[in-house]
Amino acid sequence: MTTTPEPRERLSRARVIRAAMDIADRGGIEALTIRALANELGAKPMSLYHHVDGKDAVLAAMVEDVFGQIALPDEGTDWKQAMRERCVSAREVLNRHPWAVPLLESGTTPGPNSLGHHEAVLAALARGGLPLPLMAHAYAILDAFIYGYVVQEASLPVQGGEGTAELAAEISQAFDPGQYPHLVRLTVEHVMKPGYSFGDSFEYGLDLLLDGIEAAIPQE
Repeated sequence: MTTTPEPRERLSRARVIRAAMDIADRGGIEALTIRALANELGAKPMSLYHHVDGKDAVLAAMVEDVFGQIALPDEGTDWKQAMRERCVSAREVLNRHPWAVPLLESGTTPGPNSLGHHEAVLAALARGGLPLPLMAHAYAILDAFIYGYVVQEASLPVQGGEGTAELAAEISQAFDPGQYPHLVRLTVEHVMKPGYSFGDSFEYGLDLLLDGIEAAIPQE
């Protein structure tokens, strides 16, 4: 008895972009080429151009997809809480797609997801009574914090848990503790303790930033 092979999913723009993101998630943006994308889809490179105009168009669509995954500030929530939730969501999304960090603000033709995201963030800051200069500072500072934190997390040799303590112990054995007493103290008395996670500092730092922004709002 012969079996009929299942039909291959039809090539489409959405499928091309989804495959491109899978490649970037696995191997970074450097792994994404038109040829690699065609191989991922089981198609010929030239067939992709029926759905996308080239790699730049693929990258722009990928960025749009990332912006679409980030939760927008809730219009019915206090501006500070709404911004906190948006920043936490942005970090979670970018941890899944760390390749996107240098691309998010690099496009010259932003799409509806990008524009809608920026508009919603600015609207939340405006609800908080921030004057325009402070809105600009707040948006830039918060995003710099998120992007930088994601890049740093992605570069860590381990992401937390027991592996962090084991690695810290291994590194601390490679130098003279008498020369670096504060580093040893931090490692032994904090990093190597059960439950330590580098990621815990994100929300702590985020709250410091939001508190500072709130304190800078002019009082009438």
